[in-house]
Amino acid sequence: MKLLIGNRNYSSWSLRPWLVLRHFDLPFEDEVLMLSGEGWTEALAARSPTGKVPVLIDGDLVIPETLAIMEYLADKYPEKHIWPADRRDRALARSAASEMHAGFNALRSNAPMNLRASHPGKVDPDLVRQDLHRIEQLWGEFLSRSGGPFLFGEFSAADAMFAPVATRLRTYALPISDMANSYVEAIYSLPAFQDWLKLALHEPWVIDRDEIDVIQGRVAPGTIV
Repeated sequence: MKLLIGNRNYSSWSLRPWLVLRHFDLPFEDEVLMLSGEGWTEALAARSPTGKVPVLIDGDLVIPETLAIMEYLADKYPEKHIWPADRRDRALARSAASEMHAGFNALRSNAPMNLRASHPGKVDPDLVRQDLHRIEQLWGEFLSRSGGPFLFGEFSAADAMFAPVATRLRTYALPISDMANSYVEAIYSLPAFQDWLKLALHEPWVIDRDEIDVIQGRVAPGTIV
């Protein structure tokens, strides 16, 4: 299997299935497709049916959507328990993953994933307060039921879906509870996440549209090194 991904520092959607593949020790290779630079949209469209990443390629099968990739992997490797083994937990995990997939737009737009950066105080908490409240609700409910360290005890696809949220909370030092901070620590301590992070920190590319200082007008596009 091959997973086509975007720049690791910024591509939150690529991170999600990559974590599943790496954590559950599934056989795969990855390939980074640029999300900026001359001709990047055309190059991406030539490899991805949707012109977006991630894309999973397994033989002649091409799957270009994060949740679909996770479901395919769960079907192909049922013994791995990519979703929680308990039927009720599995339903709740899928529900939370779908909510993450479709929502939290304020957090996404105002606090883009940027693993190399540290920008405390640069995102107004009022702009993302509703999303933060819902995150506290979801994480608190699941962690109190499971006892942690992950949402349903052991790491699952639900945690992969929320991993980029954990990075945003840390990058922008957003106000969260001790419970949420502990969950962020659990994500960062995951060996698979550490593998991704090490690679991301060594990437040379800068994407201006995902840099908060460019977004908020502090620096001109093309000036961040």
